[in-house]
Amino acid sequence: METLHNELLTVEVSDLGAELQSIKDDEGKEYLWQGDDRYWGRRSPILFPIVCGLWKGTYRTEGDTYQMGRHGFARDMNFRVLKKADDRVTYVLSDTEATMRQYPYRFMLSVTYKLVENEIHVIWHVHNTDTREIHFQIGAHPAFNLPGVKEGEPIRGCLRFDRGDKIERIYGNHEGCITDDRYELEGCNGGLWAFNEESFKDDAVIIDKCQLREIEILDPQTARPAVTVSFNAPCVGIWTPYGKNAPFLCIEPWYGVHDHYEYRGQFRDKYLMNHLQPGASFMSEYIIKIGE
Repeated sequence: METLHNELLTVEVSDLGAELQSIKDDEGKEYLWQGDDRYWGRRSPILFPIVCGLWKGTYRTEGDTYQMGRHGFARDMNFRVLKKADDRVTYVLSDTEATMRQYPYRFMLSVTYKLVENEIHVIWHVHNTDTREIHFQIGAHPAFNLPGVKEGEPIRGCLRFDRGDKIERIYGNHEGCITDDRYELEGCNGGLWAFNEESFKDDAVIIDKCQLREIEILDPQTARPAVTVSFNAPCVGIWTPYGKNAPFLCIEPWYGVHDHYEYRGQFRDKYLMNHLQPGASFMSEYIIKIGE
């Protein structure tokens, strides 16, 4: 476990999955969901080399067929610390014999957490160390405690988006895959979205086509942002497990998404797939801001 700190934040990160474990402000208030198997045992897993699910857990590439579990394998692997300072840390994960059995490409994935005042900058680098083009998806899955909601209470809250016009969502719960169906996000008014348990009856709210760049979780007592997630990703998921009244909400920037229902095409041709030539690198960043 590594601990980062500055005058405003204290953050903990685990070697397992290079996963955020805690985000506390200077008064010791915890903002990150602390994991509970009754609801969801994780806190902020990194999704790689796929985001969400494959049709029947199977994909095809380079003339062979492979199986991989939902969200890929990085979240369940030990990363090693490459660099460490008081306010930042970089973790790295490379291919192994075990990963090659699921994903036949050589890669190096690095994840950096950097504190800048009241912000956590999360920076991903994917480097192609193979001799051929590689294909991958990557995503975040941080879960935040819902302000004003106690355990056992019906969930409720309000998000503020960085756009005020109509927002379309994908239907993403057809045997764990998406369909071509799109419909307007209900209850969204002038960039404010009031949600409750029923908002997630179709599982995650998935918004693609770069419709959003920033989402704020508003404190119900002050109507000010408790947490803001900023990103420049083609897709974002908003999720809490339906039917559990779980007192947290995930805001998930994604460079990828589920397979389409009954998808039997090639891995490289999946919707929102990323590609790297030998020696090339991909970099992206999202930012978690605590308070205003």
